Amino acid sequence: MPENLIQQKSLILGGVKSGKSGLAERLAHQYEKREVASVSFIATATAYDQEMEQRIARHKADRPEHWAVTEEPLKLAEALTHIEHGYAQTQSAGCIVIDCLTLWVTNLLMHPDSDYLRQEMVDFQHSIQQCASRLIIVSNETNMGVTPLGELSRRYCDEVGLLHQWLGKELDTVTLMVAGIPLSIKGQI
Repeated sequence: MPENLIQQKSLILGGVKSGKSGLAERLAHQYEKREVASVSFIATATAYDQEMEQRIARHKADRPEHWAVTEEPLKLAEALTHIEHGYAQTQSAGCIVIDCLTLWVTNLLMHPDSDYLRQEMVDFQHSIQQCASRLIIVSNETNMGVTPLGELSRRYCDEVGLLHQWLGKELDTVTLMVAGIPLSIKGQI
């Protein structure tokens, strides 16, 4: 672990069940213990069916109960800014985990206002740049296969891919999870 974690911003990418969330939670827990910091968790999932409800319940059960959890499927920038403002007011060290960006992008694409996604993306990028806390972002790497059929699926892959490119340039570390093994793409976690 690097000595100065407080402003380190990390992106953890990987496929479904690759170990992304588990790594993010372990890193946040280590930071919490080492820096005597509090952890805030932003969950973006929306339960549209029973299976997704079960997935969300498993993720909740895996997280420490004392972590502050914000469930925000759409206004991610607003949630991040609010939490960051709370840390600044108390002058305490904080760690913010966002899980997961691909579910957030899906939620935005389903919004009836077609301009909503673009504005939320701009706001999110600005909030990332302003964030002074330790930040761990989880997202699915979905663009390693063939170009999907259907306009909505292609738009999803385009939006996620462009967001990942921006984050890859902006953040300190990028890690790709493969079969539960973290592969360092940029920097060291």
